[in-house]
Amino acid sequence: MIGRPLPAVELAEVASPPWGELKLLAGTANPELARLISEEIGVPLTDPRVRRFADGEIDVKIQDSMRGHDVFVIQPTCHPVNESLMELFILLDALRRASAARITAVIPYFGYARKERKSQPREPISAKLMANFITLAGANRVLLMDLHTEAIEGFFDVPTDHLTAHKILAHHIQGRSLGRCAVVAPDAGGAKRAENMAKLLKAPLVFVYKRRPHDDAAEILDMAGDVEGRDCVVVDDMVTTGGTVVQVADALREHGASRVIIAATHPVFTPGAVERLRRAPIDEVVVTNSIPVPSEKQGPPVTVLSVAPLLAEAIVRVHENRSVSELFR
Repeated sequence: MIGRPLPAVELAEVASPPWGELKLLAGTANPELARLISEEIGVPLTDPRVRRFADGEIDVKIQDSMRGHDVFVIQPTCHPVNESLMELFILLDALRRASAARITAVIPYFGYARKERKSQPREPISAKLMANFITLAGANRVLLMDLHTEAIEGFFDVPTDHLTAHKILAHHIQGRSLGRCAVVAPDAGGAKRAENMAKLLKAPLVFVYKRRPHDDAAEILDMAGDVEGRDCVVVDDMVTTGGTVVQVADALREHGASRVIIAATHPVFTPGAVERLRRAPIDEVVVTNSIPVPSEKQGPPVTVLSVAPLLAEAIVRVHENRSVSELFR
């Protein structure tokens, strides 16, 4: 994995926080990311002893005392989404019953985020429901990263920090010897993400207009902006089936783009997605390890960057009651 080298995280010499010693736990959704965060902070992971009964039920037996401690639970709610969520709920409940002073749910990828509003009658708002479950289970605070829609941050009734991996992605892209660059928003909902990346890369914006005949398909309608002879960076929060970014890449090439780079935080990569990306006119797909990427899905055109230093720094700042927003100024 490739990531921007950042200085080692150090616990600042400040007055002892009222919630006690920093403790780290991790579910089974992304153990490698949890290990990297633990190494960055220099705090070992406490074994939550997660196991499954023969009928699939999840059991937890935390191996160390959590009483009076400031506990951070690292668990992206990625595939299998429902299993990861249920495991998170049970971990939070176990910590609450173990008398932890404060419990922070560190969720690098937040599942069900695409259902943040009712677009049709008689639909659920699943993102709000998941937020309710997380706080009800015992989370006193939540740490999130590159939500599908920023409004989801307001669904939580506890303090919430919303991180972004855009600086990590931009730093990598700047090292790719770009020529005349343009940043592309693949849809109206991604305009702000693309705007943030355009500022970091000091590049003009291009907007792609699309419609969705149904949830897992997209159709390109039009494009606003000049891409001829430019290296184009398509910015999105996640790559799921790869269908949208492949269509955008095709459209950019038809309009004369020199290179096409996809920059997305979350590599959801459903079956067939990576194969679709490898066949497309895409030079590189830059993602992070917010979700684990199996070795067979890594390699050209997929590049995986580490967000462990960013998450580690945010955890330390939350623990020491320091500003998290300073990381992005």
